[in-house]
Amino acid sequence: MSLSIGIVGLPNVGKSTLFNALTRKGVPAENYPFCTIDPSVGVVAVPDIRLTRLSEMSQSKKTTPAIVEFVDIAGLVQGASQGEGLGNQFLNHIREVDAIAEVVRMFDDEDVHHVAGTVDPIRDIEVIDLELVLADLDSTTKRLERVERDARSGADKAAVLERETIKKILPTLQNGKAARTVVLDDEELLSIKSLHLLTMKPILYVLNRKSGVVNVDAERGARWADLQRFIEERNASYVIIDAGVENELADVHEDEKRDFRNELGVSDDGLDALIKGGYALLDLISYFTTGEDETRAWTIPRNSTAPQAAGAIHTDFMNKFIRADVIQWDQLLTEGSWSKAREKGLVRSEGKEYIFQDGDVTEFKHG
Repeated sequence: MSLSIGIVGLPNVGKSTLFNALTRKGVPAENYPFCTIDPSVGVVAVPDIRLTRLSEMSQSKKTTPAIVEFVDIAGLVQGASQGEGLGNQFLNHIREVDAIAEVVRMFDDEDVHHVAGTVDPIRDIEVIDLELVLADLDSTTKRLERVERDARSGADKAAVLERETIKKILPTLQNGKAARTVVLDDEELLSIKSLHLLTMKPILYVLNRKSGVVNVDAERGARWADLQRFIEERNASYVIIDAGVENELADVHEDEKRDFRNELGVSDDGLDALIKGGYALLDLISYFTTGEDETRAWTIPRNSTAPQAAGAIHTDFMNKFIRADVIQWDQLLTEGSWSKAREKGLVRSEGKEYIFQDGDVTEFKHG
């Protein structure tokens, strides 16, 4: 499956710098012909040491990681929901992604102007989130007017369900809160899927620092405590990144990156944290296929059945599924080969009801 995350943010928060860093870390687009070839799309590998070790074990000719598409979405200004700036373009592009990475400025720097004049992460988040809410409020209100006509007689059950679901969501939007905070069952969620509500999409806050200046998290003061509490109250996740440093390190050899990070006071790879955070945000897992020709990571939603997992490779694998031979990656590495693992009875034969686990290595049998 193709996974896309839209990078959004106010002007001068480091959004473009982050996208450039991700793009330079990216994998060649020609390896993924199903991906959109677009200058605003960066195809980035999900970092996974398991894939590397399985490939080494099998001495594979090719190693293909799971990927995430990061989409650089037009900058946002206050009033975007009414078409200010590139508002309409911004909002339409967000509708097409699976999740949102919201870049939030964490650094004080007089040389980099902030549109509001001061650095206040909570205010910035509220500006962006309110524009998304207002856009959803507009689209749901218009949709309700249309669906009311179809639902009036009661004969169109789908229209009735959609109308009631919209009525359930509207008060929350009117109060300035995201639609994702409304508890909906599977049928209700399906009934409004075609609306592509912006505030139904999961959000990962990307807290962007800058080396050599004052950063909100480094202060350990009220701004940082308030921001942590604010994100926690929203039941959201965040990663901390220095987009400028990551962009500078894109051309540095892996062996030298650790030394450079220590010099710059950036201990962790922020891009890897962002990629993994996005993957976790959508509750996705990886399973693997491995052999002499190729070792590959496949992306599937958590709790996928064996046929659904097979469908990630090809629909024929799902439709003609017979069974899956499965072993966890670390067990296979310990034994060193499929044949040795089978000799010890460690490879399980699983049917259609099996729920794939993160880190499963498999061979599918199909008709």
